Amino acid sequence: MKEVEVPKDYNHENEIDWQATWQRMKLYQFNPDEERPRYIIDTPPPYPTGSIHIGHVLNWLYMDLLARWKRMQGYSVLFPQGWDCHGLPTEVKVEETQGIKKNDVPREEFRRMCIELTGENIQGMKTQMQRMGYSQDWNREYVTMTPEYKEKTQRSFLQMYHDGLIYRAVHPVNWCPRCETAIAFAEVEYQENETFLNYLEFPSSTDEPGVPIATTRPELLAACVAVVVHPEDERYQHLTGKKVQVPLFDREVEIITDHEVDPEFGTGAVMICTFGDKTDVMWVNRYKLDIIEAIDEQGIMQDVCGKYAGLSLAECKEAIVEDLDKEGFLTRKEKVDQNVGQCWRCKTPIEILVKKQWFVAVKELNAQVEEAAENMNWIPEHMKTRLLNWTGNMDWDWCISRQRIFATPIPVWYCNSCGEVLLPSEDELPIDPTQTQPSQPCKCGGTDFAGEIDVLDTWMDSSITPLVIAGWPSPEYRDLFPSSIRQQGHDIIRTWAFYTILRSLAITGDAPFKNVVVNGMVFGEDGHKMSKSRGNVIAPEEVVAEYGADALRLWAANSVPGSDVPFAWKDVQHGYKFLRKFWNAFRFVNMHLAGYQEESADDEKSADNIKSALKPLDQWILSGLNQLVGEVTQAMEEYNFAHARNRIQAYVWHDFCDDYIEAVKYRLYTEDEGESKQAALYTLNTVIKTSLKLLAPFTPHFTEEIHYYLEGYGSEENDLKENDLKYGTQGFRSIHQETWPEVAEDLLDPVADEIGSIGVEVISQLRRFKASRKMPLNTPLKAATIYSSSPEVYNQLVTLQEDIKGTMRIEKLMITEGKPDVREIVVEVTPRMDKIGPEFKGQAPVIVKYLQSSDPQEIATTLEEEDYLDIEGSRITSDHITTTKELVGRTGEKVELILMEELGLVTELVI
Repeated sequence: MKEVEVPKDYNHENEIDWQATWQRMKLYQFNPDEERPRYIIDTPPPYPTGSIHIGHVLNWLYMDLLARWKRMQGYSVLFPQGWDCHGLPTEVKVEETQGIKKNDVPREEFRRMCIELTGENIQGMKTQMQRMGYSQDWNREYVTMTPEYKEKTQRSFLQMYHDGLIYRAVHPVNWCPRCETAIAFAEVEYQENETFLNYLEFPSSTDEPGVPIATTRPELLAACVAVVVHPEDERYQHLTGKKVQVPLFDREVEIITDHEVDPEFGTGAVMICTFGDKTDVMWVNRYKLDIIEAIDEQGIMQDVCGKYAGLSLAECKEAIVEDLDKEGFLTRKEKVDQNVGQCWRCKTPIEILVKKQWFVAVKELNAQVEEAAENMNWIPEHMKTRLLNWTGNMDWDWCISRQRIFATPIPVWYCNSCGEVLLPSEDELPIDPTQTQPSQPCKCGGTDFAGEIDVLDTWMDSSITPLVIAGWPSPEYRDLFPSSIRQQGHDIIRTWAFYTILRSLAITGDAPFKNVVVNGMVFGEDGHKMSKSRGNVIAPEEVVAEYGADALRLWAANSVPGSDVPFAWKDVQHGYKFLRKFWNAFRFVNMHLAGYQEESADDEKSADNIKSALKPLDQWILSGLNQLVGEVTQAMEEYNFAHARNRIQAYVWHDFCDDYIEAVKYRLYTEDEGESKQAALYTLNTVIKTSLKLLAPFTPHFTEEIHYYLEGYGSEENDLKENDLKYGTQGFRSIHQETWPEVAEDLLDPVADEIGSIGVEVISQLRRFKASRKMPLNTPLKAATIYSSSPEVYNQLVTLQEDIKGTMRIEKLMITEGKPDVREIVVEVTPRMDKIGPEFKGQAPVIVKYLQSSDPQEIATTLEEEDYLDIEGSRITSDHITTTKELVGRTGEKVELILMEELGLVTELVI
């Protein structure tokens, strides 16, 4: 190998240089014409908020690990990146930043504001993603607000409409008063809060007693259309079919029965209002009850509410409760916990309003969705249940129309003469029906049309991503469809996963992907989900600036699909320390590899010669390396990234750096270029290169930096940095273009594993001994004898003798069976003046002089045999002295013993 001067410290700021290099090399560009097997990743298009968060780091790392790994396995990988631009998040942000509401400015002006903000945000997030080292093919970038993407969304709408899977109807919908738009059930989030359950008396219209009602929504009294009780509730059976009056409103409603009523809740009698919740909708439809619209789109009470008209929902509730109390209708109030549905974006409580909207006939496709989900590989498996539970409990179709502006227009006109729905041809797409007119008259002859002003739900855009990245509707899209994998968070299973499966089945008849890998959420160091309100948010750029992207990637990789992940600075720091440890080990190894002829191991004869020269610890570390290759490959196949990462780190840090390198240093620092040294160099080179390949998907920058020096690109005659070739493609082959390692079966050796483990343990114990006595590790030991109680271990130690001796610099090493012959002798006797002085007073100097001048062992022997020592009439016992003892061996030299009970070994050292 060429001699290369490697910098003393690893500089993580070089990550930026490598990112530029990879882009210039077009390293990640997908080529659909290649004959290699394909791996297609259906990546989630995030909302362009302007900055990625720690959750994005986790989410995209999973995809990047798979993309890099599959490329090294020989796949042609399509790893695109999209941006889901439309919908509430962007509009709400524009309204906040501009201090306006959507209807305060012309539609085109508001849309322009949204486009500008989105473009800026996309660029910011794209820069951050590239800084993390994610390997998307940016030539395959898609943006849902472009005409090209809108055309595909509208085309899919037309196809589903013609197939009877999209329809327009008047129906109760979830409505956000803040955003002034319908939202789908999947976009409703639920929040626990505390409210009052109000007990009201509904007076009877006859002489019968009234009916007590318990409700949390007295503000909807104006929309009460019936009272419902359980048919078997004895308290109310005699009232079935009779009428009661609505308090404060001079109106009668009928008492009906239904088995859905819970007699145990409240009073057992429930008012049906239009609409308080989904149950109200069910009862209204079931019994064909009237619909009273008490609330408008902004959440303001309408004229039907009488004197309460014009009030907000909160104001109306307060006023009605006060009036109910004054009029004697309110009998009591009690606090209850309530699960309130709210808008997923602005967190405003949703209402149910009756609106004419566009819907996808979900119920027509639910069975197919469930079948497709069952045939997919879900990781973890239990995440499939979330989707199946969602489909199994879906009561309403998917409302896809939105009363917003920045979105894909619904491609529909209405004839002002006959009301007929007119659709454009596919050749006319994309169109904005508010800006254009149909190319043909209506079948009634009419030419006056109104364009649909509602727009499509943003999930209508993002739910066709597998089709878009494959090139649909071009017939060749089938070459890249379905996707190999969908990777996403568990929080959007009921939205993105469900909608994508449904739409793909509707458009193509096939499922959109084969595998679904679901990641968890990221929690702060306080154990709570990261949020600005809690103040526990960590910005990725803050971490990257301090420790680099690779250290943050190592943190994120220490996770398994489906499980939430706590962020901790110490975990990032640990990853950073690992990289520095590996870097220092590489610098040492690389210094010795200079001049090593790797090609000598290429032909079979040379390889056999080198392998035959391998020493036990060489065989041990290489056997472990190939076990590592198999285990990491299996872990990647099972998406167990944490296990793969942890096994690589443990092997490199401990087995290779701490144990093996230390054990072979003596073979490297020799002028003898014989078999022993060449075998060590072969082993070091093999371990370094293979470990780098295994680590490359996890730490792409770090491994590329080492690869750059290891392959000699930084040598004087081939310094790519000096020639500015690091930023191009000339003469440089990236580690990410290397082939993923395969297990070398001939190097897997259980015997070597066992022998090597023994050798490593013995060396480790000897190193600990030196460290405990503050001896430098290179301090020679005069002699050592290792005693074994096991013949098998004895034979294994004999093969390790040279490595143990050389590593620990033992001048004379013996391996023997049996036990050491040592004895303990007293080498120093120290008078205890706190005892001798007070007891013997003037005689004390004589006693001390005798104790200090006599043979310590003779004193100890006398005390042991006689229990006392007579010094000129003074009786001295063991209480009057302290002793210092030493072990001596057969030769009488001082020795130290190291016990290794698990191996049945005792090491006797002469220092």
